[in-house]
Amino acid sequence: MKEKFRQFMVGRYGMDQLGQFLLWIGVIIMLLSTFLTNAILSSLSFLLLILCYIRMFSKDTGKRYSENQKYLMHKEKFLGYFKNFKSRREKNKNYHIYSCPTCKQKIRIPKGKGKICITCPKCHAEFIRKS
Repeated sequence: MKEKFRQFMVGRYGMDQLGQFLLWIGVIIMLLSTFLTNAILSSLSFLLLILCYIRMFSKDTGKRYSENQKYLMHKEKFLGYFKNFKSRREKNKNYHIYSCPTCKQKIRIPKGKGKICITCPKCHAEFIRKS
């Protein structure tokens, strides 16, 4: 039986990160639909699971690969916001971020220096701000 399944899967795409995501979301929505007894949720979970299996048994590997790459790109963009949140918060404790009134360049100024004259490194415009 194992060999027959292996022969069946030859040339097919199989499971990837997008497939795993669809599978887990489908299972979670299915569990929610059992507790909430909602027909829309159960239909949605069924459709997600069907989509997961369609992708897994597809022979169009190029298209499935590009779909997975798009998913990974969006996932990294989404998770990147949360990864950088801590470092941005730490920087904001010690610095003010001002933008130049002429060229809109962002300039980082240390806090606690009083009123200072800031020179833009890009356009060399000077402006006064409180730090």
